[in-house]
Formats: sequence, structure tokens, C-alpha cells
Amino acid sequence: MMKYVYATLIFAYVGITMLGVNNAQASIKPDGYSIETIKTPENVRFHITGVDVNKNGDLYVATRLGEVWRRQGETWNRFATGLHEPAGLLIEYAQGDAIDNNYSILVAHKPALTRLVDTDNDGKADEYINIASEWEFHNDYHEFNFGPVKDKQGYLHGTLNLGFQGGSGGYRGFAYKVSPKGEFTPYSWGLRSPAGIGISPIGDIFYTDNQGGWVGTSKLHHLKEGKFYGHPSSLRDLSNHSNNWRDKYSVEDLDAMREKPSVHLPHNHIAKSPGNPEWDLTKGKFGPFAGQMFIPDLTTSSLSRVMLEKVKGEYQGAVIRFMDGFQSGNIRAKFDNDGALWIGQTARGWGAEGPEPFGLQKVVWDGTLPFELVNITLSKEGFRLTFTEALDKASVNIGNLAVQQWHYLYHQKYGSDRIDLASVPVKRVKLSADRKVIDIQLPLEAGKVIEVDFRGLISDSGRKAANHKVFYTLNQTH
Repeated sequence: MMKYVYATLIFAYVGITMLGVNNAQASIKPDGYSIETIKTPENVRFHITGVDVNKNGDLYVATRLGEVWRRQGETWNRFATGLHEPAGLLIEYAQGDAIDNNYSILVAHKPALTRLVDTDNDGKADEYINIASEWEFHNDYHEFNFGPVKDKQGYLHGTLNLGFQGGSGGYRGFAYKVSPKGEFTPYSWGLRSPAGIGISPIGDIFYTDNQGGWVGTSKLHHLKEGKFYGHPSSLRDLSNHSNNWRDKYSVEDLDAMREKPSVHLPHNHIAKSPGNPEWDLTKGKFGPFAGQMFIPDLTTSSLSRVMLEKVKGEYQGAVIRFMDGFQSGNIRAKFDNDGALWIGQTARGWGAEGPEPFGLQKVVWDGTLPFELVNITLSKEGFRLTFTEALDKASVNIGNLAVQQWHYLYHQKYGSDRIDLASVPVKRVKLSADRKVIDIQLPLEAGKVIEVDFRGLISDSGRKAANHKVFYTLNQTH
């Protein structure tokens, strides 16, 4: 028998679902990479918002319509129903247990974090166990619950969306954790629409946030305990803060208090509604980007790649568009055991450049070495850019590089234009002996987003990179 059953109604959107703003066409695709479309169950609105893969290679997905499905081979089976608009899924194995099938499914849905258990091994969840539900849910369509991810100490972490009009209290706009003993702790605040959460190979947690009020452009943050991330609505839940933040703080005060993004995700150029960070731990099965982060985006139906580094002890780095032309809105990404990157998709409520309302695709690599930027790192005089293939020496000159910079306003208004947009002169370019690395010298100003356009660079084989614009968030200089 079910231990707990959620008799909740799935939120129904009134009106016509947006099916996409145009037919997405791939304009950015590195050599050797392709998109495979996976057949989903017929006559099922398969809006995927959670994806994970077990040790046997079976795929589990959660859908916004409140279901969890399992894919074995090419066969789909419904595993659970009756959840309230899930927005994340995690397969959790029993601690210290090496048996491949000894696991349960954790689902983050609006009112709770729930564990699903198949006790009789018939392929369907028998127990729906409440793990956490200490936050308030006001039946606002925008009050999503994202996650979970699990850290090395066994804590589960998630993030709580604000309501559409901002905060209503009850830990909206917080990050939270749940201990192995079931203790719920909200630990960071100021999040707006933190639709993606992920944990790095060394255990650092990151989340993405969507552009909106107090968020000039979509962004990626290193998530730390006891920190404020910019949206003041959640301050009302702290005991030493006023219910109305305006009584205590000016915008300048809030700006000084907040954590700055590790990486800005420039609006339109990179993202409009980013999903979860996913690290390439495939050991080369997915190509030359091992250890780097990939982020899907719903509205642009795209996938981007993030290159992080630590400067003065804090993360900052760059983002570059990796691929586009997906069939629907990309919100979840997960690598499988064979090195393919699965993409869960939905366009429901917002719309996407891809023409389909929902779907499932995966990105695979055929072994062809692409000509791409592998990494960009900060130097004392500018930046060092590393490529997958030796560069044509004749193409490496100042005239084939264009750099500009800007910043975003921190304010209550929805989003921000690029402020103080200006060209930055490149003073010198130096090519390494193996011709895979260039060092560019230019004046650096902290607090800026730096766009480096290397469209004029050509490889030894005569190729140009699939995407030639990289965006570095320069919080600090050396």
C-alpha cells in the first residue's frame, strides 16, 4: 500500500500552449556532434522537467503533468502519477549498497520533496514518502521546487522559486537542504527563478537563475550557505529583517550585500531561461571538453558550455554557445554511462524557438575532433585562449579579434540592457609554439562582461569554430 499519497490536482494553464516561436534551425553545431530525437510515449503530453540515468543505463524522467516514467531499452513504462508539477528528479542509491537495483526516485514537485519506492519490484512506485515540505505553497503557478542534488555528506539540496509577483514568505526564493536524518534547513536566500541546480565533481553547488526583477540577465552562481543572491523578497523570512525590505535597505545596500554571479549568461546571446548545470565526467566520451559544465536553455532551445576558474578564491569564468536547433525548450541535461548528453524538453507556458511543445533528445559525439575554443583563462595582461587544433598562423592577428565590454544594472525592473557598451582595444596577440594557444593583451576592468569575438581565426585544416563569441564575467582581475 502507498505510505503517502498526494491527491493534488495538476495546475492547468488556461489558454493555448505556446508551441514555439519558429522552426529552430541549427546554426551552431561543432564538428562530430549530432542530435538524436527519442520517441516518447504516444498520446502523452511528455513535458520533461527531470532526468536521471541509473547504473544499468535505464532512464527516468519526470513530467510537468505529474508523472514519472522509466525507459528500458526503447520501452517506456509509467512509474508514478499524481505529483504536483515536478521540476526535478534524482535516482538515489542506498548508502553503501552496491546492488544496482537498490535505489529510489526522489522528485521535487511544488509542495514537497518526495521519495518514490517500488517495494514489490513490479515497475511501479508503491510508496510516496514525504522527505520535506516545510516551505509554504500558495498555489501560485510560479512557485516551483527545483532539484534535488546530493552532496558528499548525504544532504539533499533544492531551490524554491518565488511567486509570479515576488515573494509571499514561507522560504520562497530560498535554497534548502535536507539532512540524512530528515532535518530541513533553508540556508541561502535572494533567489528569483532558480530553475537549475547542480553539483560539481568536487562537491561545489551551483544554480542558474532566470532574468527578471533584480536579475539583469540570466546567471550562474556558486551557491554558498548564509548568502544573499539579490532578490530582496525573501528577506522577510529572516528574523533580523523587516517584512518590508525598503524600510531597512536602499538599493545600494542590497547591491553591496549580494553575491555576484560567477558567470553572466547574456540575454539572447546565450540564454533566456537556463536549466541545470551538468558536468562532463565522461572521460573523453563526449569529446575534448572533459570536466566542463553544460547548461541547457528553454527559450532559445540551445545548449551552452561554461569554463570556470578561481580568481582570488572565488569562481568566475566564461560561457559560449555550444549547440542550437533543438526541437523544443531545453530545461534538463544529463550525461549517461555511454557519454551521450540527454536533454529533457518542454515549451509549456513560455514557448521556445524549437517548434515542438515537448520532447526528449540526446547529443552524441562520433569521435571527430571539432575545431573549437577549449578554454579561456584570465592572465595578468588579458586572456589566454586554448583551441582544440593548431591555428593557421596567418590568421592570428589583432585584426581578426574584436573585444567589447559592458555591465548590467542591479535594479527592481525586469532585466537590464547592456550598460556602457564599449569596444576594448587589443594591444598584442602572441601565438604559442604549438599554435594551439593565443595570449591577448588588453586593458581589463573588473565588474564587466567581456565578449571576445575570434571569428577571423582559422585552424590548420581551414576550419572556423562553430561559435566564435565567448563571454567572460570579470568579477576580479589578478
